[in-house]
Amino acid sequence: MRVLLVDDSEIVGKRIAAMLSEFAEIELLDQVKDGVEAVERIRTLKPDAVILDIGLPGRTGIEVLQDIKREKLAPLVMILTNYPYPQYQRRCVEAGADFFFDKSIEFDRVLETFKQLIERSSKSPGSTLIQGRLHNQSGTHEGEGDDHEP
Repeated sequence: MRVLLVDDSEIVGKRIAAMLSEFAEIELLDQVKDGVEAVERIRTLKPDAVILDIGLPGRTGIEVLQDIKREKLAPLVMILTNYPYPQYQRRCVEAGADFFFDKSIEFDRVLETFKQLIERSSKSPGSTLIQGRLHNQSGTHEGEGDDHEP
């Protein structure tokens, strides 16, 4: 699984890289630090999954999400943000986010989610990623079982 990180924080980048390095099945392609470059790099690298922050220089993560979903550039988008407010989550859901996590309290959910995705893909050889589910602050899941277009 090829993953691109879009976040302007070096600390977040290092932590994600360390977390994902636990998986032989995951290749962290790069860390992009602004919204304008993000869409260009996603077009070029064609990742299987994108970890996307909302607060980015250049363009917001929500704008990036809208573009990449409209162009069908990534089958899975995981929002990881310091802006866990319901209005942002709603906008991300409407724009096509597969997962939405609060950096301050749900950072480890990224690792758990990738573990689940790897297990699912190993049980269904030849399948493209993911029947996603969107995690929200209440601990419930929205969209479970919904098909997400690659």
